[in-house]
Amino acid sequence: MQTKSELKTPTKQDLKQFSRLLWSTNISKGLIAIGLAGSIITTLTQLMIPLATQRFIDGIEFDFFTPWMIAAIIGIFIVQVIFNGFSNYVLHKIGQHVVAGLREFLWNKIIKLPVTFFDRYASGEIVSRLTNDTSIVQNLISSFFPQFINGILTLVGIFFILIVMDWQMTLVMLTAVPLALGLIRPLGKRIAKVSREMQDETAIFSGKVQQTIAEIRLMKSSTAENYEKNKGEADIAKLYRIGLKEGKYISIIGPLMYTLMMGVMVFVIGYGGVRVARGVMTTGQLVAFLLYLFQVIFPITTFMNFFMQIQKAAGATERIAQILDEKEEAKRQGIKLPIDDLPITFDHVSFAYEPGKEVIHDVSFSTLPGEKIAFAGPSGGGKSTLFSLLERFYTPDSGEIRAGDTLIEDISLHSWRSQIGYVSQENAMMSGTIRANLCYGLPHPETLTEERLWEVLEMAYAKEFINRFPDKLEEEIGERGIKLSGGQRQRINIARAFLRDPKILMMDEATASLDSQSEKIVSQALNKLMEGRTTFVIAHRLSTILDADKIVFIEDGRLTGIGKHHELIKTHRLYQLFAKQQLSKE
Repeated sequence: MQTKSELKTPTKQDLKQFSRLLWSTNISKGLIAIGLAGSIITTLTQLMIPLATQRFIDGIEFDFFTPWMIAAIIGIFIVQVIFNGFSNYVLHKIGQHVVAGLREFLWNKIIKLPVTFFDRYASGEIVSRLTNDTSIVQNLISSFFPQFINGILTLVGIFFILIVMDWQMTLVMLTAVPLALGLIRPLGKRIAKVSREMQDETAIFSGKVQQTIAEIRLMKSSTAENYEKNKGEADIAKLYRIGLKEGKYISIIGPLMYTLMMGVMVFVIGYGGVRVARGVMTTGQLVAFLLYLFQVIFPITTFMNFFMQIQKAAGATERIAQILDEKEEAKRQGIKLPIDDLPITFDHVSFAYEPGKEVIHDVSFSTLPGEKIAFAGPSGGGKSTLFSLLERFYTPDSGEIRAGDTLIEDISLHSWRSQIGYVSQENAMMSGTIRANLCYGLPHPETLTEERLWEVLEMAYAKEFINRFPDKLEEEIGERGIKLSGGQRQRINIARAFLRDPKILMMDEATASLDSQSEKIVSQALNKLMEGRTTFVIAHRLSTILDADKIVFIEDGRLTGIGKHHELIKTHRLYQLFAKQQLSKE
């Protein structure tokens, strides 16, 4: 399982990828134009204030400040506030649009990825990419980008005004720019590297926390509180150390910038004072120059923050792009094929979860429509893997699985899986109501009547216990159905299979969690449901498969026997042992 990405400084390619990803979210060019127009108007009003101050100080008659002129100056401030707020809102809206688009891309991609992807990545890490990394991009566009745009416009405007006012003073002030870049650039790169490390470690920590919370009962029943406490504290301490490292660099940059700007200001005041004394420059011009210098400080600080943030965003984009570049499940857009009257054939199928470690070796067998096929054998032999291959969670490394003469990979995933009813031994449930779980995945659940829901619940021997709940079908069952017993969850899963009316049934010991009375009734319902349908059963108890049309015996991923019960008990030594151990006790 991948838990950490290689750290590296973002390249031009990373930034190009970042730009392409942003534009792929269909950002409104009209909104961008409106936001930039608001920023331009805001900047122009800000640039007028020092000029008005200069004219006042340089002895413009007080008659110049008529009520209309005072109203105009106040109006300038009001216009600045209005347009500044408006442009910031528009640019913030663009940021929200971008992050919503990125999350939509990611979510739509994630739910289409194969099971192998989720085998490689912790669920908490994927969640972190969907939430934390996209939030970094949103923060860049909503907060730092507007400040960056305003800063660029402000600097350009101030530069031209200062050149006109006094080009020599302007050149003196501009000498600080290369000095600032020389001091900040190496520190900025280190901050970006530390920030990317923080992103990776945060994603890993999120994955560990999510896993611990998901298995909280295991943790408590195992009295593992101290173990989890120590492990969590170690991870938190690691995040703390990375945060301190980032804070150390930021704390160096802040005073450096302050000292540099104060030095420039002192130098400008001194040099400007000399020029005022010589009569080359007026006092009003010097004051205006200083006011513009104050206006320059904020954009420069903004640029520093923006470029650090854009490197963070480039790192986040790299991870987002990694997910978007993952291959989706194969043949999602295949043919639609009814499979109720087709034989299913495994033809020399081999499969390995990892290269060189085969768990299924050259397995071949076929079924006729309507047959009951049981998989038996020692635990870990590969029975559940065969189910996973049949569900197309994985693709065989070699060999073929066919429905009739058609490779199942050539059938669209929706067409294939919609015709399969799967009841697993894990009793999988989603948080929500009983009704939501019954109808989960059905194309038009709103068309199902109450009578039909209660009918399938009765068939699965679930009607009685659900009727005892205060809210009945609307009863909330908690995360993963934790408020229900294992047997109750299993019966709701069986009812869901009834409701799908599948062409193929796949049951991983569907009655294992039921008491003897419930098992008898549910088995009768399952037998009725199996009529005319191909059924695959993983058998942990041979007593449940004595009537199977074929029993496929799997050992260490190999098919070592196939036939009916009375055939295998005569020819297969390990099956004989299984039968002796189990059937003699029943």
